Amino acid sequence: MTNHHSNPHLVVLSGAGISAESGIQTFRAADGLWADHPIEEVATPEAWARDPERVLRFYDARRDQVRRARPNAAHKALARLEADGFRVSIVTQNIDDLHERAGSRRVVHLHGEILKARSSVDARMRYPLPRGGIALGDVCDKGSQLRPDVVWFGEAVPRFEEAIEIVAEADLLLVVGTSLAVMPAASLIDEAPMAAPRVLVDPEARDLTTAGVHGLALPAGEGVPLLARHWRREGRLWLPEAVFGE
Repeated sequence: MTNHHSNPHLVVLSGAGISAESGIQTFRAADGLWADHPIEEVATPEAWARDPERVLRFYDARRDQVRRARPNAAHKALARLEADGFRVSIVTQNIDDLHERAGSRRVVHLHGEILKARSSVDARMRYPLPRGGIALGDVCDKGSQLRPDVVWFGEAVPRFEEAIEIVAEADLLLVVGTSLAVMPAASLIDEAPMAAPRVLVDPEARDLTTAGVHGLALPAGEGVPLLARHWRREGRLWLPEAVFGE
């Protein structure tokens, strides 16, 4: 592991807003995928117990959408920072693989990964889904039905402790595509070191920022590349005056 004083460590908390710019519909948008599907009927353990076929069909449709989507300028700017020698760790609430496809190597998915299936009896047993979906009757090596590798409402977030440890090592914390009111970003932001600046990139940043958070009121695809250019030029993580007026 590199000494992070000489090699600044950028920790990114990303959420639905960064993927929305790649055309992946969000939960809350009025035209979102969820508009036709009450969450209780497709994204809870109870829904799975009641009608697994419906749940599988819903996630098959989401998986198709993810495969068609492409990483946007925000994903690419983060990957390029890493390629240029910054330590970049991404903790994402997103279940798509757009960060990885852009080239980011250290990505923790808090809510699982849509392009994987997992055993319904052993959460450690995961299987990549390079194509196709999951059908009733598709089983894990222990003979149990496969389910989407996503964290449903009412389920624990298995990698949360790992995320806390990563955020605790941040030299700068960048929050993009998720509001600070939504768990788990809301609690994770408090795990960053006191000295680490916290930056929120969001079109509504002025309304969303809380004390100690620097807001940049731009969409992810504009705000993240803007910051990345400043950081690459200086070789350090800082709050550029031209952007934040400080």
